[in-house]
Amino acid sequence: MKYNINKGIGRTVEFKGLKAQYLFIFSGGLLAVLILVMIFYMIGINTVVCLVIGASSASLIIWKTFTLNGRYGEHGLMKIAARKRHPRYIICRKPVRTCLRLTSPDKNSR
Repeated sequence: MKYNINKGIGRTVEFKGLKAQYLFIFSGGLLAVLILVMIFYMIGINTVVCLVIGASSASLIIWKTFTLNGRYGEHGLMKIAARKRHPRYIICRKPVRTCLRLTSPDKNSR
């Protein structure tokens, strides 16, 4: 008997080269552009202006999403967020002798 094995188990979701969180950015951005163009059209802005705004912002979202995907990879946005939360250096405003003291000072010894 021959069984087909699903080779997609444990792998990330991928569509046209976009992986993981970039798919959500891509789809959410295009949905937001669609809603924005619909609102502009219902307000009464010229159709050509609506189409130019929609096409330019959609192409910007597509370009930026594929650029981020190529530059940072699958887990890149999480790494960028972690790097922003990590301090560049640690500031210790205590005197050096209190930082080097191994035991806590006894309050009754004074």
